[in-house]
Amino acid sequence: MTQSEPTAEGILAAVLETLSDNKAEDIVQIDLHGKSSVCDYMVIATGRSSRQVAALSEKLADELKQRFGVLSTMEGKDTGDWVLIDAGDVVVHLFRPEVREFYQLEKMWAPVAGNQA
Repeated sequence: MTQSEPTAEGILAAVLETLSDNKAEDIVQIDLHGKSSVCDYMVIATGRSSRQVAALSEKLADELKQRFGVLSTMEGKDTGDWVLIDAGDVVVHLFRPEVREFYQLEKMWAPVAGNQA
């Protein structure tokens, strides 16, 4: 059986489903089409502890490998404060609550009110 090339939307759906099923909190999806050449989507989510953040990242990487054959690169899993998972067209940021509040990553990418580019 040959595996077809996964779409950004397919990977995104799997990411959202996996994070939701594994009790990630405050899951935010940001469409970056036309805003970034790095990826099409960014997903930001919170885990309640360093242990949960690390476990979520492991589960997500395993799920993407099983479903699509996508080998994700991961940074920050050892500390579990902020884990970046690069799944190609989808980049996932998993945070502990305090770290997410400090960096406020979604505010950098949120559309500015009244600015229609």
